[in-house]
Parts: sequence; structure tokens; C-alpha cells
Amino acid sequence: MASRRDFLRRTAGAAAAATVAPAFAAAEEWLDDGGPVAQAGKRAALGADEPVRIGVIGTGGMGSAHAEALTRLNTEGRTKVRVDALCDVCGPRLDAAKKKVDAAQGSDTPTYGDHLELLKRPDLHGVLIASPEHWHAQMAEDAIEAGKDVYLEKPMTLNLKDALRLQRVVRDNPDAILIVGTQFVMTPSYRAARDLIAKGAIGKPVWSQTSYCRNSKDGEWNYYEIDPAWKPGVNVDWKRWCGPLGKADWSPEVFARWRRYRKYSTGIIGDLLVHHMAPTILALDVGWPVRVSASGGHYIDKKMENHDQVNLTVEFEREHTMIVAGSTCNELGIERVIRGHKGNLYVGGRNAMLRPERIYADEIDEREIAAPPGAGANDQDELRVSWIEAIRSRQKHPSDVELGTKVMVIVDLATRSLWQGSAFEYDPVKRKVSKA
Repeated sequence: MASRRDFLRRTAGAAAAATVAPAFAAAEEWLDDGGPVAQAGKRAALGADEPVRIGVIGTGGMGSAHAEALTRLNTEGRTKVRVDALCDVCGPRLDAAKKKVDAAQGSDTPTYGDHLELLKRPDLHGVLIASPEHWHAQMAEDAIEAGKDVYLEKPMTLNLKDALRLQRVVRDNPDAILIVGTQFVMTPSYRAARDLIAKGAIGKPVWSQTSYCRNSKDGEWNYYEIDPAWKPGVNVDWKRWCGPLGKADWSPEVFARWRRYRKYSTGIIGDLLVHHMAPTILALDVGWPVRVSASGGHYIDKKMENHDQVNLTVEFEREHTMIVAGSTCNELGIERVIRGHKGNLYVGGRNAMLRPERIYADEIDEREIAAPPGAGANDQDELRVSWIEAIRSRQKHPSDVELGTKVMVIVDLATRSLWQGSAFEYDPVKRKVSKA
């Protein structure tokens, strides 16, 4: 398996070079290694009346929630789907997820400790990957090579290098379907904004603002409980969990709350801000992010290695600037607005609001664009259903690898900017990052 060999090569290098933080080049870095890409295997046949058979990789946190949601959506008649396999390196988590899925489906769901064993199943149509983000790229590539369609939890990857590799894997296998789990791409207000902007309703979109802010007395992501029953080598395969990032001493704190740590996550940027950056980028259609600067700090949660307050400025190819705020120490975010030369679009709710600039009030009427009848209120369910239907129809999905890669440019460059104190630029032609 070519991608497996590539993984082993990269893992060996990572194990030798791994430090507390991701290694970023000081000046400039070409991120696409141009290595060989394996071709996708044969997909399982799918009849019109058959359920789409899904494997869930990663059953802690969101993985368990996804598995339960898929069984519920089937029971409700929203879509024909069946969870036919579960995988996790943690036995207690795997057992808990199996119990829930078995009860919902009246089944005896097979379980696996190794995602490659699950991918050998010839009957599965797709996999939902909800592992920690340092595994996202390799698991997605392995799944595509095995002929499975992919729902990949956000952020798409841990870093831009992995994102560019995965983008090329999907491009070289155009029949493969991969979507990224940023559910607000399904929000009606963003979809209405995309149509209005394409029609010139606000003139040239010149800048936008968005945010994702939360607050917690105990610190963000500490709500993930540490189970005293976890024992590496007994019911937790810690070595496999560490995987692409190489060896590390066992830490139940890291295992449960890895989003707090710089080595394993980009924190607020990748795990929160992507939710609203993705649909804003999709609505705007202004090309690639080409320059990002970020500032922030550890203002309240000083035990968390990743920042608890961040502010981003993102410049795009086609003359647009996006301002982004993220916080886990104050929940009052900034209003979500797309600003054009002639008018402004407010996209913070289900409905979009178009308001003209004062000097264009005689040409543009203020109006509210209501969510279409039948639009569900649960965007995450809408995204899950749309993925299942895309597996059936083989149609392109808006939350695809191209959008995911654009988002990862921002995530990666903003992370570099925070830790290195400089703006960073991205060249989408050369696929190169450089310090500004």
C-alpha cells in the first residue's frame, strides 16, 4: 500500500524531529512534496434501496456523537444509513460507543483498534473520521485508497503541508468524495449571501468580520473527562494514538484534552474559528488567502498551552480582508457581517439581512432573505445527511477539500504568526509559505 509506506517514512522522520511544538520554517517553505499518490480502490456497490454503510473512526467526543446521530437520522427516515463498524485506540470509549449503536440499530457492530483493519471491509461505503487532528490526513488518504468516501472532522488537517498533500490525493482521485465537517456551510444565511454576492447585490465585497467566542470558568476543553480506568498497553494503544507525531510519554491529560496543547492542535483557530471562516470564504469567492497576521495571548487560562484569545487579519487574492476574533475567555463575539462597496450582508442568524450603504440607499432596498421552507435548524444534521446523499449521487459537495485547504492556509499561517510574531504569506501557485 503506497500511502502506508509513505506514512511509515513520514512517521520515522517525525519521531526523530518531534518537539513540543510543530516545526515551522523561519523564512520560506515549499509545502507540497510532490510524492506519489495512490489510486483509489474499488468502491462498494450501493443499490438504490440499500442503506449507506458507514464506519466511524474515533469514538471519543464527536465520534460517538456522530455515530449516535447517524443512527437517529436513519430511524427518523431522514436518510438511509447504517453504522456498520467502529474504531478507536481506547477500549472503554469503543465499548461505550458500540453499546449505544447496538441499542439503536439492534445490531452487533464490529469494532477495531486499527483503522487499517476497518478499511479492509469491502462492504463499507464511507468512513467518518473523528480522530485527533494529527491523524486526519493519513486516515483520510488511507480511506480514499481503500475506496471509501470520507467525512473528515474539522480542522481538515493539523497543518498546511498535510492539507496540500490531501488536496492532491483528492484531485488525483476525482471520483472520491471528501467533505470537511464545518457544518455552518449549510446555514441558510451564508448560502443566501453567496447567491447575492454572485449577483452583485452588495457590489464588490471589500471586507468581512466573523468570530467564534466562548467562555468557561474551568478552562476550554477541560470538560473532556479523564477516565481513571485508562491504562496504556492494556486498554489504550497510546503508541498508535501518538502515530504521526512520534513517541511521547503517556499523559491522560493530553489524551483527553489534546486541543489545549500546541503539538497536537491549533486550538481556537483550528477547532473553533474554522466553523465560521469556512462558510464566509465559500460565500465570498475571493480566491486564496495570501497574507495572514495574528495576535493573542494567554489572558485567563494560563495553564492551556494554546492561546485563549486570538485576533486574525486575513487578506485574499482578489482584494478582500477578513477580520476574525476568537476567544475562550469571553463569549461576546463580533457580529458576522460581509461588507461590500454598495451594501452589507448580516449573516449571524438563520436569515440573511441586506442593508445598503447610505450613498446607495436609492438603488438598493433593504431586505431580509428568509431561510427557505424546510431548511432544518440543525446544521450538523444537514451536513451529515448531505454527505450520505453525496455518496449516493456522486455530486460535488460545497464543504470539499478545496474549501478545506483554503481554510487550512489561514489556520496554518495564523498559528505561525501567533508563535513567531510575524505576518506570513502564501503563494497559491508555488504552494509556498514565506515570512512577510
